[in-house]
Amino acid sequence: MIQGIEKELNLPKAELNFKNNDDSGAQLVFDRVRNKWVPYTPEERVRLHFVNWLVEHRNYPIGRIGNEITVNHNGHRRRCDTVVYDSTGSPVMIIEYKSPDVKIDRNVFDQISRYNIVMGTPWLIVSNGLTHYCCKVEKKGCRFMNDIPSYENLKNPD
Repeated sequence: MIQGIEKELNLPKAELNFKNNDDSGAQLVFDRVRNKWVPYTPEERVRLHFVNWLVEHRNYPIGRIGNEITVNHNGHRRRCDTVVYDSTGSPVMIIEYKSPDVKIDRNVFDQISRYNIVMGTPWLIVSNGLTHYCCKVEKKGCRFMNDIPSYENLKNPD
């Protein structure tokens, strides 16, 4: 069993579709956002359950969610785990996932902050599937929120 896969997540269960890779025998899972089969890792498990929760429980339109979005920062290509877009196609949220075995610390927030230097979104979320942090980016810094807003409340969190 893949380490981190067996831990119960602090997210509603998602119906996931699996298959084995014919070449390597590795387990693959279908990502409905990217519309393709991807390796089933602990981080991918968190991403798929989290995105499912956003779509099914927070009314995020699946067509406004992108997984593995490339950004260029200081000449380096990086990938945001998930980006949420508004109705005009502008990014409004970056989400960074970690395996349930990874503690969320300052390094994770530094990572997502570097992505946001490029993207300039008003919302940042970090999750390891067990603990979720949501921040509203403001002029003075980030304000941690008690809950993750529904899609409709992204513009008006209070």
